[in-house]
Amino acid sequence: MLERRVAEARFSVESHGACVVVAVHGELDVTSSQQFDECLSEAGSSSDRMILDLAGVDFMDTSALAVIVGHWRRQVEADGMFLLAGARYRYTKALWITGLADRLPMYDNLGEALTAARADPEGDAAKGGASGSAGPDATARLATVAR
Repeated sequence: MLERRVAEARFSVESHGACVVVAVHGELDVTSSQQFDECLSEAGSSSDRMILDLAGVDFMDTSALAVIVGHWRRQVEADGMFLLAGARYRYTKALWITGLADRLPMYDNLGEALTAARADPEGDAAKGGASGSAGPDATARLATVAR
């Protein structure tokens, strides 16, 4: 009998000045989406500036996207900030396939997202997409790779 071990999702929440960073490790799918939503809700209640670090994500499905979009919208509507960091195309393809990579503010890594958050006291970086270095240039690189 062949068994496949599923990478259970793990979440950590850490303050970085005025920002809260939620780091995700493992698989974000329908089995972890409720826990993911609860984690982001709790983190969002402690700060209006949130960075979601996806560098440790091994898989993401559309249920995770729905959670991300919901929290992004809430933060922006409340004049807050919601940035993505470290999303790797191979594991988070759904962001690009759905076009969300062009709408959500994304940065190559946590350091760049923290720098952007600190440099943007008005939170404008969180309102429109692809403002970080994982933005249009990275998307163009990925489109070239996909061909």
